[in-house]
Amino acid sequence: MWAEQPETIAAIVAAHRAGTLTPAETIARTYQRIRDHDDPAIFISLRDETDAVAEAERLAARADAADLPLYGVPVAVKDNIDALGFATTAACPAFSTTPTRDSTAVARLRAAGAIVIGKTNLDQFATGLVGVRSPYGIPKNSVRDDLIPGGSSSGSAVAVGAGLVPLSLGTDTAGSGRVPAMLNNIVGLKPSLGMISNAGLVPACRTLDCISVFALTVDDAALALSVMAGPDPADPFSRDRPPGPLTQFPANLRLGVPRNGQLIFFGDKKSETAYADALKRWTALGATLVEFDLEPFYETARLLYEGPWVAERYLVIKDLLASAPDAIHPVTREITAAGARLTAAETFAALYRLQGLRKIAERTFADIDALVLPTAPTAYTTAQVLANPIELNSRLGTYTNFVNLLDLCGLAVPASMRADGIPFGITLLAPAGHDALLASIGRVFQADTKLGLGAKGAAQALLPPLPASGGDDIPIAVVGAHLSGMVLNGELKALDAKPIEATRTAPDYKLYALKTTPTKPGLLRVAAGKGASIELEIWSLSPSAFGKFVNAIPSPMAIGTVRLADGRSVKGFLVEPEVLGDARDITSYGGWRKFMAEAAKE
Repeated sequence: MWAEQPETIAAIVAAHRAGTLTPAETIARTYQRIRDHDDPAIFISLRDETDAVAEAERLAARADAADLPLYGVPVAVKDNIDALGFATTAACPAFSTTPTRDSTAVARLRAAGAIVIGKTNLDQFATGLVGVRSPYGIPKNSVRDDLIPGGSSSGSAVAVGAGLVPLSLGTDTAGSGRVPAMLNNIVGLKPSLGMISNAGLVPACRTLDCISVFALTVDDAALALSVMAGPDPADPFSRDRPPGPLTQFPANLRLGVPRNGQLIFFGDKKSETAYADALKRWTALGATLVEFDLEPFYETARLLYEGPWVAERYLVIKDLLASAPDAIHPVTREITAAGARLTAAETFAALYRLQGLRKIAERTFADIDALVLPTAPTAYTTAQVLANPIELNSRLGTYTNFVNLLDLCGLAVPASMRADGIPFGITLLAPAGHDALLASIGRVFQADTKLGLGAKGAAQALLPPLPASGGDDIPIAVVGAHLSGMVLNGELKALDAKPIEATRTAPDYKLYALKTTPTKPGLLRVAAGKGASIELEIWSLSPSAFGKFVNAIPSPMAIGTVRLADGRSVKGFLVEPEVLGDARDITSYGGWRKFMAEAAKE
């Protein structure tokens, strides 16, 4: 009997760890749901079910399977992101390529235990917010059949909204990870630029592109982000920006709302009312609403399609435009071809203006923690968009087009279900690097709405508790002689450090025994899937004690960011790779304690 309710990532992983459900059963159920849903426009390519189930069985047989943060979670990937075993089409058959490796984002998902089951449909070359510009058909909106699915990440959003998978990857250049989230009543997380590597992504605007996350809950989306985040030498635009842990709802949260009369709903009174109701909910949760001037943000948005960034889209497909223009969707062709006519002078003029607008945005956030805006001003049916494709698409980007130009992070969260059955959502925006803040407040807002999850789900259960916080204390991960009961643990206790938990790293680390006296461990992060999960402990220190502890660490040890098995990131001991030439690889022991115990027997 196939469960009708879509499950969250958290529920699936918990069931797999408890043994009440196997990953193979989860994958088989995913394929049954896809068959039952019967919409061939959602997936451009779907993996063979037998192959996916076999991978799930192999995964379950691994000794470390239960430690993986996405243990057995089925994932769908937008078809402009490389995934080994699938062609990458960007919704243009003439552009199709066969990748020889996973994109970095997909590799990290797989290393965390996720199972990729298919590639999803999109507005061709990720150009559009509507989801109707694809030769592979138009996915049906998961909530109301006549509505557009939203784009460009149409198939990814519908797959989650319909409960086919609990997690999917989209992309977001101008709102493609947020607009379809609203229209399918799900969460759309658009991370800070560079937080997730774009290696293996077919670019739209390379300087603005983000790989984004669709999930049923904010907690699920934040977990997926933490698994994928991290610098990548294969992507020169990637940055070392750990998202950070979720925290309790801030006591003095200040949310920016546009000045009276600045919001645009294009005559949609129901959306206008829904936004006002969302602001009342924020006030009831304890937030203070602060007015700000939205006009500079509107001006920034106009730069995206009226300025030189269209030339970035042109660069991607200029050869195809020249050799086979009819292979490109006519609306996409019309938009993109304009990029060929832009001059260098126009580009620099736009960059100068953008820099001024960025400074205005910085001042806006000086006294505001985050902005809260409608995700989109209204919603349209497929018939309406096909009749007026460019203007209505443009309207949908009213509150999204400026975000990446201003280097903001964003989180789209369901807010309400209108009386006419159309979902309404709000988006939280903050300066780059504040992803964890948005998730921390967004999760509380989503739970407070008591909305069903996606198109079919029951209301979200009570929020799972967050790890206890020690106020201003700083957590640090230790992997060697500072572990409990070992020779240097007294150094931590002398600084009044408090033990928090024993856990493991993500499965992309190696552990070495260094040629030092006494022998010391060296923890090194390696490529996704090339390492193992290493035992560690987390202790907390006051800021002053943390400073003393870090200053006493001798070379070649260093403090860096360590990714944990559950997706969190924490400061911890790492080793400088250049000293590992004569070090012994002890990764197979799974931790320093076991290695030392075995060494004592020798």
